[in-house]
Amino acid sequence: MKRISNLVVESSYHDKPIVTDVIFEKNQQKKPVVIFCHGYKGYKDWGAWDLVGTTFAENQFFFVKFNFSHNGGTENEPIDFPDLEAFSENNYTIELNDLQDVIEWISTNRDYNKEMDSHNITLIGHSRGGGIVVIKASENKKVIRVITWNGVSDFGARFPKDEALELWKKNEVRFVENGRTKQQMPHKYQFYQDFIANEDRLTIETAVKKMTIPQLIINGSSDLVIVPESGIQMNLWNPQSKRVLIDGMNHTLGSKHPWNDVKLPSYLENVAQQSMSFIVKNSDS
Repeated sequence: MKRISNLVVESSYHDKPIVTDVIFEKNQQKKPVVIFCHGYKGYKDWGAWDLVGTTFAENQFFFVKFNFSHNGGTENEPIDFPDLEAFSENNYTIELNDLQDVIEWISTNRDYNKEMDSHNITLIGHSRGGGIVVIKASENKKVIRVITWNGVSDFGARFPKDEALELWKKNEVRFVENGRTKQQMPHKYQFYQDFIANEDRLTIETAVKKMTIPQLIINGSSDLVIVPESGIQMNLWNPQSKRVLIDGMNHTLGSKHPWNDVKLPSYLENVAQQSMSFIVKNSDS
């Protein structure tokens, strides 16, 4: 197993690094590429994500996971949130740009040319990352499949409303507590302004309706963060998509941070296996 951690992908849009891992079996076979996007208050090393990468690699996939540039991590400290100023400057456009840079990095990389098929790219996104991968898949022809794990279906619906929105505008920043680290995570009002300025592009419904590539939608019945109806919506917008509802699975797919077990949680193992099977079955699409 080859695991290269904390590579730096340079951004084409800003001066923050995109800290990236690649995991694969080194056997000089060209493997399908899977690019994984974490969600809100997430990062590439959260919970069991590394074990997910190992699982895909053991099944002959070239697995890529990365930190969005403004997720609050740094090149030297990619875990948790040492850079809250960067976190406060994050928005959906930045995340789409970061993902674009990772796709281009994979497409032009010669270091792993014998190990990956850069013309065979699947995007997988968890939670907020699910919305990001769907939008990117709808606009980048290099992506040939997309998979969401408890993915967001409506970015606009997740913003504060009415008085809370006006208070955010007045104060220019709002804070959300991180339940695990107890940090007060700042969101500058620019986050909402960027959404409004780019609402057409950032409307997930529009992206899904444009979808012409294979799409797998996985939700958990016990997800209280992204309710299963989100998956139902996406499935209705793209009747050619495949939807899977896993009974009892919560938002984090049975995982938590830190994850100290040597095996994946059963729900996440199920999700990984269904995702790999989907990619294989749609290998000619």
